[in-house]
Amino acid sequence: MVAIRRVVGESMLPTLRPDQVVVIRRKVRLQVSDVVMVRHGGLDKIKRVSAIQDGKIFVEGDNPAASTDSRQFGWIDRQSVQGKVIWPRKLQKNLSRK
Repeated sequence: MVAIRRVVGESMLPTLRPDQVVVIRRKVRLQVSDVVMVRHGGLDKIKRVSAIQDGKIFVEGDNPAASTDSRQFGWIDRQSVQGKVIWPRKLQKNLSRK
């Protein structure tokens, strides 16, 4: 099953632009660096997985200055993941600089 969503805000710049359409696949195996849609605080948020540990994930926006993410609200349950962004395809980011 897939979902189509529109990006809101600048938290994922330069990877994803505001108003860009993305396709999300539900029920996927997650890896660090995947871009996912999570449900948090009653909102769907598109973020990058930066760590996975004990059934929880830590998510961050690619644009820290414009992102509300796990740096503010902490680790979230894996069950909060609504799906993985599968289109556009080129979403990988080098996380070794962290």
